[in-house]
Amino acid sequence: MFPKLFTIGSFSVPTYGVLVALGFLFGLAITLRLARRSHLPSEQLTNLAIYCALGGIAGAKIFMFLFDWQYYWQNPSEIFSLSTLQAAGVFHGGFLAALIVAILYIRRQQLPPLSTLDCFAPGIAIGHAIGRIGCFAAGCCWGRECNLPWAVRFHTDEAAPVPLNVPLHPAQLYESGANIIIFIILYRMFHRTHRPGEIFGWYLVLYSTARFIVEFYRNHEQALVAGLSLTQWIALAFLLLGTVMLVWVRQTRSLVEQH
Repeated sequence: MFPKLFTIGSFSVPTYGVLVALGFLFGLAITLRLARRSHLPSEQLTNLAIYCALGGIAGAKIFMFLFDWQYYWQNPSEIFSLSTLQAAGVFHGGFLAALIVAILYIRRQQLPPLSTLDCFAPGIAIGHAIGRIGCFAAGCCWGRECNLPWAVRFHTDEAAPVPLNVPLHPAQLYESGANIIIFIILYRMFHRTHRPGEIFGWYLVLYSTARFIVEFYRNHEQALVAGLSLTQWIALAFLLLGTVMLVWVRQTRSLVEQH
């Protein structure tokens, strides 16, 4: 665990916050690069990224409260605590909120919806990959106990209540690596001939599949539903959405070509 990037007196800079910020900026840079290739307005997409980030933060926190509602119901003061403020929240909650914000903004600005979402997909993947390294540095989202050669041990719970001196799956790095692979696939796919909406649809399918698998190696404090975590059920829902989107895009293109 490396929760603090550096400390000067009583002031410290959290590693997690820095990496999340870097992930956002790097993801935005990729998105704007792809936007220029698609002849989309950079200023509007920059504004969209900022609005989505703010909506994502709110959505991630709301889902965190919903997932642990019993704890926060019994400890309402924790809602406004520093630890809650620093917590990342639930990614799928943030993603859903950001997607709603994106749809509303795209409609208001009359941007091409599918092409706009395609520009964001690779950037989301690489930004998430960098952010998960921040999770590893902070010790949050830790994995289950294991005896594998690459197991990791945390020696301080300064940033998160992680089990100490216990060999754990580096689940954060599993997900980070998966996102890097997804980014490479989507980025290369973007530079080839593709249908509008195809890149984003594949993002939903690939990330949901990866997250579903990684969840088997993560520690879960919430109760399982039919043997699966709530996050896995959400991942399955997004997987279905991505599959439906890909089928719809292909069928729409086929109908256009026939006419």
